[in-house]
Amino acid sequence: MVLDVAKDLPIIDLDLYRTQPQDSLAVLTECVKAAEALITYGALVLHDSRVSEDDNASFLDLIEDYFAQPEEQLKKDERPELSYQVGVTLENTEKPKCAVDEPCLRVIERLAPSERPLDIYGHHPDPKCRFFWKMSEKPPYETEFPGLNAPNVVPEDPSLKERWTPTMQKWGIAMKSAVADLTEMVALGLGLPAETFRKAGQYGPHLLAPTASDLVKYGKKDTILAGFHTDLNFLTIHGRSRYPGLNIWARNTGSRIPVKIPPGNNLLVQAGKQLEYITGGLIRAGFHEVVVNEQTLATIERRKTEFPDRPLIRISSTLFWHLSSDEVLAPIPSLEARARSLRDEYLKAGMDDENETIYTPIKVGHQVQNELKHIALMA
Repeated sequence: MVLDVAKDLPIIDLDLYRTQPQDSLAVLTECVKAAEALITYGALVLHDSRVSEDDNASFLDLIEDYFAQPEEQLKKDERPELSYQVGVTLENTEKPKCAVDEPCLRVIERLAPSERPLDIYGHHPDPKCRFFWKMSEKPPYETEFPGLNAPNVVPEDPSLKERWTPTMQKWGIAMKSAVADLTEMVALGLGLPAETFRKAGQYGPHLLAPTASDLVKYGKKDTILAGFHTDLNFLTIHGRSRYPGLNIWARNTGSRIPVKIPPGNNLLVQAGKQLEYITGGLIRAGFHEVVVNEQTLATIERRKTEFPDRPLIRISSTLFWHLSSDEVLAPIPSLEARARSLRDEYLKAGMDDENETIYTPIKVGHQVQNELKHIALMA
């Protein structure tokens, strides 16, 4: 059964939260709106006037230039021994987990045929590349997971090296600040102390994670650039990409929603698996895909004319915000109870809301390692 949800994601005003008293009615109302958006959609649009379109543009330019390098140059920045958690991951390495994950395949089967993702049953790895740049704070203790907290890789090419760290840090700090502040809003909206999630993620291995797809090689309609999947982290935040093609699903059932981030100081935020875990399934990790569609093709043609000297590479401007690796990940009892009540409501309304999931306590680092094995990034 298709959920009755709007095709436009709710816009959450982070400026309101940052500039007004935390206990004001306006702030608390906005916090509840943020939490409800994640419960219903698994995603929201976040307005933050600190975020600059110019900084995003500089970041996209840098990453386009980086991935326009020859493959032998890019391979120097690979770190497979660290499960690709820093440096570059080249195309056809990462596999969409849903191609082999039974609960995920059942989600697809329950969707109306017109709302399903593009076919991922071929089990092919994604034709995307990615670069991971750590935006983490070194913990004041010995971490059990040093491989998830390794130092950054800086490209060798002199023209890139000079602007790499300043550009990555500037854009990374803007997105990390926005999403960390949002964790406070979501906590308050769920009836928890504001610092609940922020404190748990203080030493998380947060990753600025631009993803690149070569639209010369993979620019045909209905090419899957990133197969149907959820993210393994807590919250994922994106700046505007230059090319459309991202689709999300509201609470993993019902309608496919083509994402449009409004122009201006706006970012897209998606719920990840760690947030699902800690809320006992009240908020579900949001399923999404990136594909080449008619709008992508139109944008390719427009950019060929307007920017003939720029590489035709689709970059996603993405940051993965994590809980700290050594934290124990377990559902908060009050949220787990709400999750059960919500599931009962769905079932009474005749909507299949998946089999009940048992969220057994696990260290965050082990949860991340388990997920990396599923997507072929860790042996």
